[in-house]
Amino acid sequence: MLIAVCSVAVFKRMQLPPILAYLFAGVLAGPQLLGLYSHPQEMHLLAEVGIVFLLFSLGLEFSLPKLLAMRSLVFGVGFGQMALTTGVFTLIPYLFGIPLSAAVIIGGALALSSTAIVIKQANEMGILNNRRTQLAISILLFQDLAVVPFLIAIPLLAQSGENSIALALGGALLKGIFVVALLMSIGKWVLPWVFREVAKTRTDELFVLTTILIALLAGGLTYYFGLSMALGAFLAGMMLGESQYKYQLEADIRPFRDILMGLFFITVGMQLDLTVLWDELFTIVFGVIGLMACKVVLVRICAAMVKSDSLDAWSAGFKLCQIGEFSFVIAALATTHEVLSNQQSSLIVSMGVISMALTPWLMTNSLALAKKIVTKPLSPDATSQFSQQTRLQQHVVICGFGRVGQSVARMLKMEGIPFVAIDIDPVRVQESRNAGEPVIFGDASQKDILTNASVTSAKLVLVTFDEAIKAKQVISATHQISADCDVMVRTKRDYQLESLYNAGANQVVPELQEGSLMLISQVLHYAGVPMSRILKRVRAERKGRYDHLHGFYPGETTEISYGTEDKLEFIHAVVVAEDAACIGKRLSEIDFSRMRVKVKGLRRSGTELIDPSGEAELQPHDVLVIAGKPRRVERAERKLLEDV
Repeated sequence: MLIAVCSVAVFKRMQLPPILAYLFAGVLAGPQLLGLYSHPQEMHLLAEVGIVFLLFSLGLEFSLPKLLAMRSLVFGVGFGQMALTTGVFTLIPYLFGIPLSAAVIIGGALALSSTAIVIKQANEMGILNNRRTQLAISILLFQDLAVVPFLIAIPLLAQSGENSIALALGGALLKGIFVVALLMSIGKWVLPWVFREVAKTRTDELFVLTTILIALLAGGLTYYFGLSMALGAFLAGMMLGESQYKYQLEADIRPFRDILMGLFFITVGMQLDLTVLWDELFTIVFGVIGLMACKVVLVRICAAMVKSDSLDAWSAGFKLCQIGEFSFVIAALATTHEVLSNQQSSLIVSMGVISMALTPWLMTNSLALAKKIVTKPLSPDATSQFSQQTRLQQHVVICGFGRVGQSVARMLKMEGIPFVAIDIDPVRVQESRNAGEPVIFGDASQKDILTNASVTSAKLVLVTFDEAIKAKQVISATHQISADCDVMVRTKRDYQLESLYNAGANQVVPELQEGSLMLISQVLHYAGVPMSRILKRVRAERKGRYDHLHGFYPGETTEISYGTEDKLEFIHAVVVAEDAACIGKRLSEIDFSRMRVKVKGLRRSGTELIDPSGEAELQPHDVLVIAGKPRRVERAERKLLEDV
């Protein structure tokens, strides 16, 4: 972790992606340099959980209707790419005298691309939903399915039994159909009910634990039946992709996913054999260049078969031209069963690590490279058009969709102002969504949830719930995402006013003071005060942060709790006795700011001086009205009367 943290910090400063830093950390910590782990493959299972979480997150983006709509890409372009690329890379080593069984394994390993890098980089770049990336993801999904036959065939190729291979692959197909049907049934009928019940408990820890458990159980089930763990996690995520918990699930899984994905890339870096890299440097470099160029062309050919846009096809090809993480798994298994030699396996791993290291740059520049090949203008992207139509601009994000939030939403709707609400109550979210309200289930203090509510383009974030700690977290998260977005906070009472302003709120509306202000404006109106003067008074009070409305005279019915005793503001009348220490002193001579109280008024001989000047000299029998927190008021009174 120390090496990874330092590497990521240095690489980020050099404007390089974190994936390269993880690969570098792996090479550094590997058995041939620092030697922290002599057997890095022992960490592989834990690291593979990162891919499980990654595919679970991807599944949340690809609901079943969306996947069915993409079936021509998955089973058309995906199948074509896998079959054609495997055939080409099987033929090349076979012509160089490598046995057919080994050549098939090499061809399959080289045909695979890196799901982990492509999806992670696409997610970070915000291009997951455009047509070019979805073409690449369709191919990756089929590749993940195609890994299964290879893992089954490798042990059988060592036995050279063609009949047993056919039987094993047929059995794997039947098991795969059964597991997929089982997971889809559970995802459709059981998981929504589970998360609905968990959400009702309002326990964040339970929701996070359930999310992790579901992802691991789904991956474990497919692993038990001899399929890929990532496939099970993807199916589970896909079943939950249509639920209202989608964004919260993604936010909860993200920290674990990112940490374990980092570990996965470190284990990839550890597998780089520096001896083989040095001895076969020319072969590896030439092989990487030839491999990547060939894969780009083959993806373009396969995409042409289903009449995909040429620009999209070339761009997808540049995204998928590396060797995938499952290639290492296939190479390791083939070496164990002596289908491949150690030398051949090391060459595949070395080429894979180098091609992975080049991928972030290729991902960033894939469209620019494609435009150099295709001279025609960029065709409108259907997904981009859809996202542009639905993307909110200059809208209001309402955090908390209770009575206050709903009242605000109705008024915004009447004025034609767009809004999106965030709420953690599953029943309320379900009811609101059924009525067509734009409500997201989730914790509004999490940056991922705010991002999904398009805070970056929002005009205002309104916090309607009366939880000061949570409100401060929302303020902080909002300003981390968008420094220009204003945050307005509603609070019931005024004792949290200053702390919320200090936390970065642009406007704090204390419900009690606003209610009083509305009542005062009505009273003044009925008393004959002109409306223009009333509005001026109201504006002045709001601008002065309700200065004249703070504080109250306590009584025996005043409730003071442990949480509010240092937050309430009391008003207290101090009667200046004949022997009081403050007699003869001007108000300007008394350091009220040090006592942290304010002078609200001075009464003398039945006459009240509101906001008395600093030159007023205290006399016996004066009544000084001060305001402040209870303990400060007590200390100030002792100081005025006894000078202690």
